[in-house]
Formats: sequence, C-alpha cells, structure tokens
Amino acid sequence: MTLKKHLSILAAGLVIGAAALQFSTTASGDDGWVTLLDSSRKGDWDEVGKANWEMKDGALVADKLDGKDLSYLVSKTQFKDFQIRAEFWTDEDANSGVFIRCEGNKMIDSKVCYEVNIFDKRPDPTYGTGAIVDVGKVDPMPKAAGKWNVYEITAQGPHFVVTLNGQKTVDAQDAKHANGYVALQYGSGVVKFRKVQIKAL
Repeated sequence: MTLKKHLSILAAGLVIGAAALQFSTTASGDDGWVTLLDSSRKGDWDEVGKANWEMKDGALVADKLDGKDLSYLVSKTQFKDFQIRAEFWTDEDANSGVFIRCEGNKMIDSKVCYEVNIFDKRPDPTYGTGAIVDVGKVDPMPKAAGKWNVYEITAQGPHFVVTLNGQKTVDAQDAKHANGYVALQYGSGVVKFRKVQIKAL
C-alpha cells in the first residue's frame, strides 16, 4: 500500500469517526440522557403483541388490544446499568409497566425481565404500582390513576431503586438479570407515555 493511499484511508476513517461522535452527542446530549420517546415522536421500537399505540395530544397513547396478547414496545438496544425517567398517565383500569433488563426482545414477561409495575387495581403489594414484581413490594401502595406521574428507575448491578413522583417505592437487591432490553407494556385501560429517557451509569 502506498503512503498516499494509506493517508487517504486514515483521513476517511477520521471523518467517519467524527461523524459518529457527533451523532452520539446529538442523540444523547451533554448530560448523557437518551430520549426513547417524547411528546412529538413515538421513537424507534420493536412491537410484541398489538395495541392501538398512537401519538395524540403530545403523548403516546393506547386504549385497546388487537388480540388476546398483551402489547410491548421493546427497545432496539440492550442496557446494563442505567437510570430511566418515564412520564406516564393511566386511568383506574390500566395495567401497564416498564420492563427492564429483558433477556430477549421477542417474549416479554416478569420471568425474563424485571417489571416495574403500573397497576393500581392489584391489591397485592408485590404487583402494585411502584413495585418490582416478585422483587420489591410497595408499602404503602401509591395510586397513579388520573394524573401525570414520573417514574425514576435506577439499576446498577444487583441494586434497584424506584421512585414515583419523588417518593421511593422500592430499594431492593436481585441478580437474576444482568442486562437486557427495555419495554413499555400495554395491558388494559388507558395508558399514556409522554417522555421516556435513559442514561447509562
């Protein structure tokens, strides 16, 4: 390889690297938060099951399943240690949740993921809003229906902390799932997500 050709390849590599760095900075912002969806766009998700997800009045909304299976919007990327901020609204009949560290992106449930639940109607504190199903019970049990709420979910190694509207609901340890996909669930009722962001730790 001639020196001239080598320098040309090196220059091309630098241009590509700079473009990738610029894209990464643009996507995540200076503070490291990556927006998965916001009030103007659904974002890029794989869908498992079918619900009538649509952007409406500044939020991603679903209120009906198409079939018997629950619906999940699944991230394209796997995450290990992270923080999530999710703004959501539900009615009293809603069954939803934020699933994290899912082992695969084709089958989503609490056996292969951690499920941070949104389910006001469940009387069991293992499954109530604010709980991590089968990992961290919530007591007292908060109610999320009829208002906008903010989940903050931190997963760092085996340590999990969940806050709902600034109040800690779970502080637990579990080591079943080390990394995986993030998923948003629609099960029943009216469910809205206005913003979902994630930040690697």
